[in-house]
Amino acid sequence: MQNPDYATLALYIDGEWIEDTKDKGEVLNPANGEVLGLHPMATAEQIDCALASSLKGFEIWRKTPHAERKAIMHKAAGLLREQATDVARHMTLELGKPLADSVAEVENCAMLLEWCSNAAEESVDRTLDGMPGFIDRTVRKEPIGPVAAFAPWNFPASLATRKIASALAVGCSVVVKPAEETPASFMAVVQALDKAGLPAGVINLLLGDPALISKRLIESPVIRKVAFTGSTPVGEQLAAMAGKHAKPCVMELGGHAPVLVFDDANIEKALDLSVTTKSRNAGQVCISPTRFYVQDSAHAAFAKGFAEKFAALRVGDGLDSDTQMGPLAHARRVPAVDALVKDAVEKGATLLTGGEPLDREGYFYAPTVLADVPDNARIMKEEPFGPVAIINKFNTYDDAISKANSTDFALASYLFTGSQETADKASIDLDSGKVGINGFPVVFLDSPLGGRRQSGYGSEGGYEGLDAYRMVKFVSQSEI
Repeated sequence: MQNPDYATLALYIDGEWIEDTKDKGEVLNPANGEVLGLHPMATAEQIDCALASSLKGFEIWRKTPHAERKAIMHKAAGLLREQATDVARHMTLELGKPLADSVAEVENCAMLLEWCSNAAEESVDRTLDGMPGFIDRTVRKEPIGPVAAFAPWNFPASLATRKIASALAVGCSVVVKPAEETPASFMAVVQALDKAGLPAGVINLLLGDPALISKRLIESPVIRKVAFTGSTPVGEQLAAMAGKHAKPCVMELGGHAPVLVFDDANIEKALDLSVTTKSRNAGQVCISPTRFYVQDSAHAAFAKGFAEKFAALRVGDGLDSDTQMGPLAHARRVPAVDALVKDAVEKGATLLTGGEPLDREGYFYAPTVLADVPDNARIMKEEPFGPVAIINKFNTYDDAISKANSTDFALASYLFTGSQETADKASIDLDSGKVGINGFPVVFLDSPLGGRRQSGYGSEGGYEGLDAYRMVKFVSQSEI
């Protein structure tokens, strides 16, 4: 049941790779539903071994000079680049997205390892002003301890790497559980760190029953921090579990990003960028633009143009060079997306294109555009996480802001306008963790990623992401 083009999967515990376990789970190719390989399922005893190893690894790693930590992380980045083609192919096999996107994600992982280790080298301590009677007053930032990190399937390598790169750079150890649907590409990152000389115990990789692993990790006294990217319902459960033990968390949860298109914007540019960004990873992106609100006079042309460009996308296997959009990641996503679309149409939305699964093997859903979707449709409040765009109207600026801020999600927002005054005002009034103006790039190596309300709390990425894995200690020394 092993595809020869796919990786052999293993756990990584206390510096050892473990392929054989009593139970195994299947990894499927979403482009055709075929089995790619089997992943090992960690037992409770193996989880406990990973915890003990992580505690030991933390004591080693936090005392390792930063120059040595940096050298290992840089070496791992180089090793990852050397095998980027194979790693990207594994990612496309297990996730389905176009190969070029997978190649870019592998490069992003290498860049994260380098950037975080470089940024952490800068001084983090702060000496307060002198005061009579005191020799020293210093604010120190120290690694918080072993971290439990949980990553999703939609960016299987980079979202996990964003967590471990920040944690490792400041001196933490990590027990990481990537998604069982897409384990191979992140496993390659751990392999690179292993080959680069990372001490045993500094990173442990687990696969298996998510409920068993998360409960055992979070409830263990070894773990001092929880980092999670994924759905809001699961994030709420993990945050509640961590809260019982007073453990801090970084929670990057769901999104339902609005896009405001004012009539003074460059409409053609907005259209081209919107279609390209919405189709990325088949819409399975937490910051994907989903709710488009277009000013009255531009709405008809924008909706028509979007539907035509979206319908023309070449949908297929991500390994095919002409594919622009791949399948949904697994079989559960197809009926979930379809149910939201059908509900919207039943409640009065206009279907401009798509609206159904594609009649082929694999988990494909047609690029779909809905216009004039009523507020009582489920899709207006529930994240579709698929290739579905909603295009509604707005009249005034206040109307646009009200509609944009109308959900419990607050991860990212976007707007297109030719007015700097509108851009400046909206950047304040849009209630979300990230705002993109006249473009969609809102995630960079040196920028924080985080949301508000049901989209989570805390930051990953940038200097803020490094501080997420540190704790503050104040030292005051008086004169003798």
